[in-house]
Amino acid sequence: MASDLRRRTGDGSAVHAAESIVSSARLGELHECSALLRRTRMRAADIVDEARTLLAEAERHGHADRVRALREQLDQARRSYAKVLDAYVAICGKITEERQAIIRAQVELDRRSGLSGVA
Repeated sequence: MASDLRRRTGDGSAVHAAESIVSSARLGELHECSALLRRTRMRAADIVDEARTLLAEAERHGHADRVRALREQLDQARRSYAKVLDAYVAICGKITEERQAIIRAQVELDRRSGLSGVA
């Protein structure tokens, strides 16, 4: 038997319930991505620090060829870190947008249900 998602229920529509489930799942996925990017960002920061340390050591020892190579590696590490940081900031923005959408939908449902928001 097929369900009718457009039928009204006592506390709102079945469509709203389905949208809420999808939004919550999407928010969960965004949080998982955020956690992965946070760990990646931390590791990228460690790599930048390691590259900086190796470069300083090569400079102290006067290894000109190694200094040039390590300087390029440090620049690459910084560029990679910046990309990871940009992705992390973007995913945090998406999380905020998704939370706001969920809250707006709930407020709209409450408004249509006649709830004033006053306890």
